[in-house]
Amino acid sequence: MIFRAHIPRFPLGQFVEVIIYYEGVQHTHKVDRFLPNGDTEILIDFHDAPQYIYDNESLKEIQACNHVWASGFRTEPITIPSGTDAAMMVIAFKKGMAAPFFPFPMGEIADSVVDADLVWGTDFGLLREQLLATKDVDERFRIVEDFLIREFQSQMAINPCVAFAVEEMTTHPDAVSIARMNEKIGYSQKHFTDMFRRQVGVTPKSYLKIMRFQKAVRTIDAADNIDWGQISLECGFYDQSHFINDFKHFAGFTPEQYAKIHTNYQNYIPVG
Repeated sequence: MIFRAHIPRFPLGQFVEVIIYYEGVQHTHKVDRFLPNGDTEILIDFHDAPQYIYDNESLKEIQACNHVWASGFRTEPITIPSGTDAAMMVIAFKKGMAAPFFPFPMGEIADSVVDADLVWGTDFGLLREQLLATKDVDERFRIVEDFLIREFQSQMAINPCVAFAVEEMTTHPDAVSIARMNEKIGYSQKHFTDMFRRQVGVTPKSYLKIMRFQKAVRTIDAADNIDWGQISLECGFYDQSHFINDFKHFAGFTPEQYAKIHTNYQNYIPVG
């Protein structure tokens, strides 16, 4: 098994959190439910057979993904292959920082998985061919990094207002008030909401809900004895009822169900 992570250099490192390569991973299950975590990714598959997205309930195949595809910000879970026997490279963007790499507002890819050819033409397909020409993982990282800098450096601009809001909601989801944050930023609520949706893919309110959900996931994963009322309070939910409803919407499980089945792979739940 190979599992490697590469932190890209400046200026790419301002936008891409990590580039991951893995192959030969083995799991006892074939299908995972992946929970919304605020990430946007580009995935490069080194095998020719398609990877499938499955219906969350029936687990029937509903979409085939081939060679290279992009996965947008999610507000609901998605059911995907567990990664067994796959050979993949994943470009994982920092939260709220993927927009310079896409030719359209990020809301257009929210809750969607789209083949790269439909987004960038043949560019990523040609990149994949370059990657297939070498088995050296370090060289593959270098090729991807050079490609992203060469093709997108002129578009690598940070919107400081959106970056500030994303950082605040990601770091302190339990303490953030969107109204007070709007006052600090200085834009009208409508203008800032539109700007945030274009760059991140969802409204600030939706983003904050996901970050509160993610804090709850981390808290449950780390807890030995769980006090559900305390968790809902610490994670910023209005009350325990809102906590349960939001958690079930984002995970497909109640918090109690999740606590019984979660694994060491945060946000990945075996379902088949």
